Amino acid sequence: MTYTLEEISAKLEIQDLLYRYAQLIDAKEFDKLDEVFTEDAYIDYTALGGSEGDLPHTIKFLKDTLTEVFPNIQHLNANLQITLGSSSNISEATGRIMCYNPMEMLVDGGPETTMLMCGLWYLDEYVKTHAEWKIRRRVEEKSWLLTI
Repeated sequence: MTYTLEEISAKLEIQDLLYRYAQLIDAKEFDKLDEVFTEDAYIDYTALGGSEGDLPHTIKFLKDTLTEVFPNIQHLNANLQITLGSSSNISEATGRIMCYNPMEMLVDGGPETTMLMCGLWYLDEYVKTHAEWKIRRRVEEKSWLLTI
């Protein structure tokens, strides 16, 4: 398949968006998630025991959970399967993104820790708002979960 420059640009911009999401989550900069999600975003993390709702609800959940229970986390995105909308108007896209997510987890409030390792996919919808791509919908799909 041959891509146009606009299609290549869109795919690279979405790839950067996905890496920015992982960077913000791992740095626990949850208040900056409006940089990667639309105002009306729907986010569903329930496949691995998380929350479901809009962006403010998700930010609160992440602050309450990841800050207190998981001192160190990491998200590795791979196998980015990004499908662009029509070639005449590239302003929407979908994605199936593999994520490997090891997390250090406090045991009974600490100081001992264990490792929780997750394999999942993000099923996403993206939209180009003004001059940048954002995630409009993100749903986790569980692959595996392991506690060491």
